[in-house]
Amino acid sequence: MRMKRIAHDLRKNRTMYVMMLPAFVFFLVFSYFPMAGMIVAFKSYTYTDGIFGSPWAGFENFEFFFQSGKAWLVTKNTIVYNVVFMIVNNVLEITIAVILFELAGKVFKKILQSVIFLPYFISWVVAGAIVYNFLNYEFGSINTLLKSLGFPPVNFYNTPGLWPYILVFFSAWKAVGYGTVIYLASIAGIDTEMYEAAKIDGANVLQRIFYITLPSIVPTMIVLLLLKVSQIARGDFGLFYQLIGNNGLLYDKTDIIDTFSFRSLLDMQEFGMAAAVGLYQSVLCFLIILMTNEAVKRVNKESSLF
Repeated sequence: MRMKRIAHDLRKNRTMYVMMLPAFVFFLVFSYFPMAGMIVAFKSYTYTDGIFGSPWAGFENFEFFFQSGKAWLVTKNTIVYNVVFMIVNNVLEITIAVILFELAGKVFKKILQSVIFLPYFISWVVAGAIVYNFLNYEFGSINTLLKSLGFPPVNFYNTPGLWPYILVFFSAWKAVGYGTVIYLASIAGIDTEMYEAAKIDGANVLQRIFYITLPSIVPTMIVLLLLKVSQIARGDFGLFYQLIGNNGLLYDKTDIIDTFSFRSLLDMQEFGMAAAVGLYQSVLCFLIILMTNEAVKRVNKESSLF
């Protein structure tokens, strides 16, 4: 009986299922099939034996990671940076979206929106070259300006304390435009009659923003927050690697799980350890999103992901 209901549903909604098929195949091939590779985290991988033929190593790869003295450092850096990125970028995205919505000139609004959105399409490789040309000690734009004004140049690449601010700035520079577009779309969906009624009642711009705009986009904020929290233990590899490179002086302030795993694979050819770090990272992300979703569910069940 159950199979008949399923067959009937497939026939009835076949057009919808056909439209869903490309997305289903995509996630199956690129997300679910590769999960079989997790077995490498528990093996001493060799090229000759391959993934399934390599000898078992148990939890040795995990022990190596936790005994290296870097596990806590890279985990802390990854989570702290992502939390700061999430807060700063969200505040900027909401602020810019509200400002753009309130601007009167349509042409100026479109130009400003395009300028803010443009960095999102720039590769981190290109962004890394731009940053280097700005911060280089000898011929960088900033140090050239400082020297022309009579100030001593700053050796950015030898000063770890400056890099948390630099990374936060360039993360916002690249990501804020995309988030702004999402919040603008959410604001555009607010019933305009509420704004008109507020104007008739004498509400000024700030009152309309705080009592209509912001409360109306709270569901969008929560969804975006949950999506970002799901990646809170997964750093932006392009940002950290292309801007920092292999500068060992900056590792304590800028090293994250992704760059540590990459160097383990590139420098030591430790496939098992790199896989173990990746599995640890995925499990950590999963636990964090479960806890966050549960917290959101307690406050507002309808806004939770599941």
